[in-house]
Amino acid sequence: FFSQLPSDSFKFLGWCDIEEHGVRGNQLHCPRVREGPSKEELFLRKEEHTLKRRQQVTDTEKWEKRLQENWENCAELNLSFQDLGDLYQVENFKRILRRLIRVEKLWLVDNSLTDLSAIRLPRCRELNANKNHFTSFKQLPKTPQIQHLSLAENNISSLSGIAELRHTPLESLVLKRNPCEFQERYRQLVFSNLPNLKTLDGIPKLPEDCSPPDVGFFYKMCTIL
Repeated sequence: FFSQLPSDSFKFLGWCDIEEHGVRGNQLHCPRVREGPSKEELFLRKEEHTLKRRQQVTDTEKWEKRLQENWENCAELNLSFQDLGDLYQVENFKRILRRLIRVEKLWLVDNSLTDLSAIRLPRCRELNANKNHFTSFKQLPKTPQIQHLSLAENNISSLSGIAELRHTPLESLVLKRNPCEFQERYRQLVFSNLPNLKTLDGIPKLPEDCSPPDVGFFYKMCTIL
């Protein structure tokens, strides 16, 4: 039998659950925002001793916590590696993303994210969503001011939907280690859909990238029997 350490009752608390400090979310560069286990999960783990402190939170304290989070005033935020293993944790994560109305630089690396299409980041200029589970450009958040977008190591197999980014000031795009990278005439297709793009996968736009794909080539082919 191992006795509980004094710190055990705090291990599932977020930074803003700790009393007697005035640190706000917009003052943190890389906060841990992952929610702790549910009440039922804690009972299964035989860690119900942590519930006493969590159950003391009143509705007023919840509101004060949200004010302290202050996500609305974050301009630069790193929410990578959050280990979102449960649905309620993903929902809480999206709740935070919906509040990022002023964020300009955002990192969401390695969070197993699959669909953020309902999220809008109106001022985001730089987004790093590497190492997630996106399969389509249509699953990305709405970023009308995006300039630098990195989606390396996702599972995007098609360039369908990429043209939606034409209406943004996008300058650089990273799609390394996505299946779409192996598509025939990949660079030409990307640049033809995004004529204002300057850099793809870290390589500046080259003269051979500017010519549109010869889609008529396939219609000129004939079969000789």
